[in-house]
Amino acid sequence: MFSFFNQIGDISFFAIRFFKEVFTKPFEWKELIRQCYNIGNKSILLVSVTGFILGLVFTLQSRPTLMEFGAESWMPSMVSISIVREIGPVIIALICAGRIGSGIGAELGSMKVTEQIDAMEVSGTNPFKYLVVTRILATTLMLPLLIIIGDAVALLGSAIIEYLKGDVSFLLYFNKVFDALQFSDIIPATVKSFYFGFAIGLVGCYKGYNCAKGTVGVGEASNAAVVYTSMLLFIIDFIAVFITDIFFEV
Repeated sequence: MFSFFNQIGDISFFAIRFFKEVFTKPFEWKELIRQCYNIGNKSILLVSVTGFILGLVFTLQSRPTLMEFGAESWMPSMVSISIVREIGPVIIALICAGRIGSGIGAELGSMKVTEQIDAMEVSGTNPFKYLVVTRILATTLMLPLLIIIGDAVALLGSAIIEYLKGDVSFLLYFNKVFDALQFSDIIPATVKSFYFGFAIGLVGCYKGYNCAKGTVGVGEASNAAVVYTSMLLFIIDFIAVFITDIFFEV
């Protein structure tokens, strides 16, 4: 229990240091752009496949139940609200935590073990700003875009099922989707996706930057980054839903 609270304190100080460093010069724009490319562009295929399968499965599983009540016409509304508001952001964030969080933890952990971070300090470079700040900013900026792409592909997958099973045209399907969605669905989901990205980058960088010595430490850092990030994502999601329920009519 003491170790758990000790790690919470360490991560809190790590986050405070990030907010101090992010507003001080020099700004590592080239490294930030490179990390945005690595995190964003290289995750599009994984996110798209995940979103497409999510839309297919969710529609296939929900359709028989709605048919029992003669409510097939509600399928676009139900799927769009469920995916945009909750299922899409959480599932895609978990997938990105597995790919991005573990990757950051392993990368920084290997740099820590091979003393590359120490070498950067000796050469006069600020390793925290160059390695940590850029990666946390990149995940914070890129994850909302990845979630938007995943949601769009998920709705496309759902539309394909409705076209094949229910003979519903794509135009009619997406008209119903946009009629059902409101700002109270989109804004909270978009806002919490920034927090999801920040959590993935923060935990991944913390575990990698403070990796234990040896190759075993790299594996532990990578694994711990995924586990801790997944737990943190559910906590953030619960807080976001609770706050949304207060300020919006859900």
